[in-house]
Amino acid sequence: MSPALKNAMLFALVAVLIVVTGISQSWNSALLILNMGLVSAIMAIGVNLQWGFAGLFNVGVMGFVALGGLAAVLVSMPPVGEAWAAGGLGVLAALAIGAGTVVLAILGYRRLAKGRSIAVAAILVCGFFLFRAVFDPSVAAVEGVNPAATGYLGGLGLPVLLAWPVGGLLAAGAAWLIGKTALGLRSDYLAIATLGIAEIIISVMKNEDWLARGVKNVVGLPRPVPYEIDLQNDPGFAMRASALGLDPVTASTLYVKLGYTALFVVVLLLLLWMAQMALKSPWGRMMRAIRDNETAAEAMGKDVTRRHLQVFVLGSAVCGIAGAMMTTLDGQLTPGTYQPLRFTFLIWVMVIVGGSGNNFGAVLGALLIWFLWVQVEPIGLFLMNVLTAGMADGSALKAHLLDSAAHMRLLTMGVVLLLVLRFSPRGLIPER
Repeated sequence: MSPALKNAMLFALVAVLIVVTGISQSWNSALLILNMGLVSAIMAIGVNLQWGFAGLFNVGVMGFVALGGLAAVLVSMPPVGEAWAAGGLGVLAALAIGAGTVVLAILGYRRLAKGRSIAVAAILVCGFFLFRAVFDPSVAAVEGVNPAATGYLGGLGLPVLLAWPVGGLLAAGAAWLIGKTALGLRSDYLAIATLGIAEIIISVMKNEDWLARGVKNVVGLPRPVPYEIDLQNDPGFAMRASALGLDPVTASTLYVKLGYTALFVVVLLLLLWMAQMALKSPWGRMMRAIRDNETAAEAMGKDVTRRHLQVFVLGSAVCGIAGAMMTTLDGQLTPGTYQPLRFTFLIWVMVIVGGSGNNFGAVLGALLIWFLWVQVEPIGLFLMNVLTAGMADGSALKAHLLDSAAHMRLLTMGVVLLLVLRFSPRGLIPER
């Protein structure tokens, strides 16, 4: 069997699984799985750029995805006028003071020959106290404005689709700052550093209510597709739904989900095409040469650290775009839901199973693993009910088996990963 035919069959298998879900359960469930699978595929492409192209072990994917979600709020939500009047300018002034303090400390460190350490320490201490003196009262004033409904500055009120590239830019900026300090570390230390920084990002989003309401969550984000209730109240849409044999409620939900599917497919195909062009370009060959042997690449005159920074920023930007897309799909930003299991390690499983170094493999792994992540638990519960049908209702063994269905997700991910590593160590679609 040729590789092209095998790859086509693998994608066809995933498509069949989604279609079977639509037939056996509901098309709403199938489309929801597909949409989240498409977003996960974009995240997997971002990780594949870093690991598959350059061998960078980034375990902070969650942080860049969260920054993309934050961008959706900062761009699309309307500004809260009362909060800006109460303390918005003070918050901006405090942030400017903080940035200026860091710049002055860097300039002092570089330009002073004598007493450099004392001068830098003095700049940082004075800047810190000045920052807190301006920042704390301004934040208290902002968060005191109707905290049950707002209590934050809001966003720019721009179209939500603009938040997707902005999410990529925000994640890229954070990745540049991280990369300038962490990419000189050994791979295992880089993993620890990126994981820790991701947790810091999530902690800031949870605790700084003025930014995006923290754990109170921001709900009601603008959407790039119509609202279901508007479609249901449209006589023309109701008539077209009836012609297809659907009630307006079901037709509206399917229409909205298909709208998201179309948008996500366009973004995925564009990023996939760009990643493929990069892979086949001299830059892509250079990145793989650096990945395989950094010493030899340096001997040939390549700036390894600079190239690592480039691909780290690019991969993080792709993850930021995916994070903004996912928040747009959810219609809300919930910082408490960003967990390493879902937004870092599951993405790594997708890349490993699909085939690191192969962009199509990353997409396949994302679609397949996300389908299993969603469907394994209900399937496991069904199987446990079948297996325990003959047991007495008060049986401790029956209760234990039924309760264990909740752990089927993690068990299945482990089994799938072990099987792939055993029988196809380079993934389902290996790097060519």
